[in-house]
Amino acid sequence: MERSSSRFKALAITAGFSFWFFIISNSFGLFSLEIFLVFIILTITVTQIFAVKLSKGLDILAIVNTKIFLGILFIFVISVYGLIFRLLRIDPLRLKQSDNSYWLEMEHLKLDRIFKQY
Repeated sequence: MERSSSRFKALAITAGFSFWFFIISNSFGLFSLEIFLVFIILTITVTQIFAVKLSKGLDILAIVNTKIFLGILFIFVISVYGLIFRLLRIDPLRLKQSDNSYWLEMEHLKLDRIFKQY
């Protein structure tokens, strides 16, 4: 599996931190362009210095995110919906077996409508 470069991951972290710095400082009414630019420069410098270590940490975080977090999400969201649908006997795919046929009844269309579909 080909992974992103450590420098690119450091820039992505800088972009994320800068975004949240902007949102939080703006919501408190403390936003200043000079402070924002200093924050971006400091964040770029620090993340580029520790880019390799950050990259290793982000790889571990990615494994945790994909394996554990998404597994928990599946258990608590998808499984709960499945149980609720079974208890309420909701069949969105119409998989209930019937003795006659699986075909759905359809209204009869006029021949003119078949040729003029749009």
